[in-house]
Amino acid sequence: MNSTKQLKLFRWYTFWLVITMLSCVFVQMAFSEKSEPTSDVLTELEVKVTMRDGIRLSTNIYRPDAEGKIPAILVRTPYGNGGAENNTGHFYAKRGYAVLIQDTRGRFESEGYFDPLRTEAEDGYDTQQWVGSQSWCNGKIGTEGGSYVGFTQWLPAPLDSPYLTAMFPIVTFSGPYDDLIYIGGAFQLALCVGWGSLVTTQPPEDLLHQDWQKYLRHLPLKNWDDVLGRRIQFLRDWIVHPDYDTYWTRGDITTKYHLIDTPVYNIGGWYDVFSKATTENFRQMTLSGKTEEARKSQKLLMGPWVHGISQDGKVGDMDFGMNSVVNLQEIELRWFDYWLKGIDNGIMEEPPVRIFIMGENVWRDELEWPLARTIYTKYYLHSSGSANTLNGDGELNTVLPTDEPTDRYVYDPENPVPTAGGNNLIPQFTPAGPYDQREVEKRGDVLVYTSPVLEDTVEVTGPITMTLYAASSATDTDFTAKLVDVHPDGYAQNLADGIIRARYRDSKTNPTLIEPNKIYKYTIDLWVTSNLFQVGHRIRVEVSSSNFPRFDRNPNTGHPFGQDDEMTKAEQIIYHDVQHPSYILLPVIPRIE
Repeated sequence: MNSTKQLKLFRWYTFWLVITMLSCVFVQMAFSEKSEPTSDVLTELEVKVTMRDGIRLSTNIYRPDAEGKIPAILVRTPYGNGGAENNTGHFYAKRGYAVLIQDTRGRFESEGYFDPLRTEAEDGYDTQQWVGSQSWCNGKIGTEGGSYVGFTQWLPAPLDSPYLTAMFPIVTFSGPYDDLIYIGGAFQLALCVGWGSLVTTQPPEDLLHQDWQKYLRHLPLKNWDDVLGRRIQFLRDWIVHPDYDTYWTRGDITTKYHLIDTPVYNIGGWYDVFSKATTENFRQMTLSGKTEEARKSQKLLMGPWVHGISQDGKVGDMDFGMNSVVNLQEIELRWFDYWLKGIDNGIMEEPPVRIFIMGENVWRDELEWPLARTIYTKYYLHSSGSANTLNGDGELNTVLPTDEPTDRYVYDPENPVPTAGGNNLIPQFTPAGPYDQREVEKRGDVLVYTSPVLEDTVEVTGPITMTLYAASSATDTDFTAKLVDVHPDGYAQNLADGIIRARYRDSKTNPTLIEPNKIYKYTIDLWVTSNLFQVGHRIRVEVSSSNFPRFDRNPNTGHPFGQDDEMTKAEQIIYHDVQHPSYILLPVIPRIE
């Protein structure tokens, strides 16, 4: 597409966007009706709901003290059902909803054994069938909750309960293998062992004060739980299944979107550990949902958040302003009012996608994800052979490389590159969000490629990938990539990062080791972001081989995963020449300033 057509297309889009935004304002003014608190609350605690195998799950029920059939909101959680004064239960019950908050199997007062993800589909479906058949239920169920509690909504959805009417998952994932446990084939260490430890301990707070920096270095990983003095069987199971096999398919919905006909409002954050999964859930449902109505009834909201919605605009080192704060409860109430009560509040007249553009710090409505007007642009790596550290000669631009020398570094798993913010879960182990990367970039095992100072703004919004041509002295190793916004004062703000384990470069089901010193092409998924690189800023890419403790350290031995208690160094070579043009692919959005 030539520049004239692009300009016309963008002007048309800008006109459409202004009209849409004005329409949204008028819609919200015209449709202001919502459920108001009008009732006292009746509470039934520890009601036992029987599953198909006879296991009984403890469920708290909160209902309005009023006559008539009402819709229900179901929350299934491993974190405790909140007792008599549960805030969610009382908020919705006062507004004419029945709220059911259930301990998942093997947690708190529920019977059975807690094996994450393994029985949530059937247990969720059985509970939905039980709720829908209650005398006080009008046959409509909404589900809500975040993280694991978001996935307990997704897993039963393909089973197609006739009562499931709407979902509101927050910061959650699509499948445990790709989104939770193994990222690019690398074990997401801090999340897995941290969450696995905390969710199997009551109270979990005591664990947060342990020496986790020591714990996270324990080898071999196959018996990592020895550091706790107790066995966590599901964690051991995860470690002995490093390939995508039948163990993982039961808890995976990525091949089941075509079976789901439920409207879903997806909430996520650019720095959340499930940022890509949130956008993929939306995208796949708009493409593959069971019915046309379902495909047209999807929503996506992405803000500048970590694994939780900021209440003051501050995330990591950055302050995105109070404009970045949203009232999630208000949005959720409108969603359920529309789908469960039939209140015509205009929510479905609003554009399906709302994203926060970091750097510009504004919200913008969109029609789809990824954005149809995206211009995918290759930014190539360049150097004279010394891109090591931020003071090296690494450059980044859109010009194809010529016959340039390689960059080299030594990856030592005994001294890995430390995690410095990003898409993490538990802040006590790995701080999440944007942080200054300059300390990391001082290391000799981090290659740094930086663009010239920008004379025009560059908006990057969408999925990001890195194509890397590399060789290693090892038979298995890792390569990492990170996208950074360099501010005029030198502050280096991380935006997105990714990793690939060499043996999984071609397949997550059939891994193959690499031949030492042979050049391979690697594709690194950096997930998603939305950021406006302002005039005076620079675009930067970091390349290395570790990001610890977010990911485990590849010992470079090529042995079966989780078995090693010894590690060896690997000599890494990064190519950027005519035959091997390494580049990051950025989703650039055309703008008129």
